[in-house]
Amino acid sequence: MTDAGKWYDVVVIGAGLAGLVATHKILGAGRTVLCVEARDRVGGRTLSIETDTGTIDLGASWYWSNEPRIHSLLQRLGLGSFPQSLAGDALFDTGQEGAQRLNGNPIDSPSLRFARGAQSLPLELASLLPEGSLALNEPVEAITVNEDSAQVVTRTRRLKAGRVVLAVPPALAAASIQFTPALPDDVRALAESTPVWMGGMVKAVAVYRTPFWRRHGLSGSAISHAGPFREFHDHSGPDGSPAAIFGFAPSSGLVQGENSVIADAFRDQLVRMFGVDASDPAKIHVTDWSAEPYTQPSRQLGANTSSYGHRLFRRPIYGRIHWASTETAPSYAGHLEGAATAGILAAQATAENEDALRGNPAPLVRP
Repeated sequence: MTDAGKWYDVVVIGAGLAGLVATHKILGAGRTVLCVEARDRVGGRTLSIETDTGTIDLGASWYWSNEPRIHSLLQRLGLGSFPQSLAGDALFDTGQEGAQRLNGNPIDSPSLRFARGAQSLPLELASLLPEGSLALNEPVEAITVNEDSAQVVTRTRRLKAGRVVLAVPPALAAASIQFTPALPDDVRALAESTPVWMGGMVKAVAVYRTPFWRRHGLSGSAISHAGPFREFHDHSGPDGSPAAIFGFAPSSGLVQGENSVIADAFRDQLVRMFGVDASDPAKIHVTDWSAEPYTQPSRQLGANTSSYGHRLFRRPIYGRIHWASTETAPSYAGHLEGAATAGILAAQATAENEDALRGNPAPLVRP
């Protein structure tokens, strides 16, 4: 292990949306910052891939009209969006004799999708960072807080900083990072019991040649009490291409680590619900977020979303460590808007004079 020998005002751990928003805002205040990411990509729980006919999301997909920070980011980054398709009837699946057709679509509410996929936000933010301010493939192993600094130990080096921003799920930080001194008992208990948004879920996306369900007056939305997938939504592009339906399933009800088995189960359920037209997808993409080591800790007990945005997450740990993930946001927790909110609040909290950052419009590049 090498010692970088360089001082940073702030080290941000995690290059999802929260971490990258925090990094930009701290840089915009004229401070030195390094964002370290365990994965070989940015985006965290946003993951967008290109198909032959367009982009699909294997992680977060939506945002809403009342979420100002995401709207602002899209505008400043020059990224487009389009409305989620709602037209048509939804289905209700009991697992017996096919699915019941509902009158209209009471499942979906008006929401918006990202023209280039949800991961386009963190990808664009990362592309605008100054050279040397983002490091991939650097999982953090330990954080030591001293009287005058904090030391962050990654797999390859030691970093010294005045402040640290934990832009990862609290439960993951508690499980995977060694803290010295140890996390206070109340903070550790809170972190361990706070569920990772999407952490226990599998998302599958079936891509078709055409959105056949629309020909039958269906919305592509469904709720299933039979499973294994519990909810379904149209995931097609704005012009119907790519044509796709996605579903969510609790990972506990599926064979973990066997994506081909999960894909078969998803296709079989689509056929049961939507008919024979669903039997021949061009491709089924599966992401088991519970199996992602940099998303979900291997063991989490007593998880309850009532801890999202808890007041303890806004209190610095030993005066130097700040939380910043969608789970810690005091508003919009569990949304991308919550991630952006958490990143901004953490950046503000790292400032010796918080007003210096609060009055800053967070430019996307160093001035």
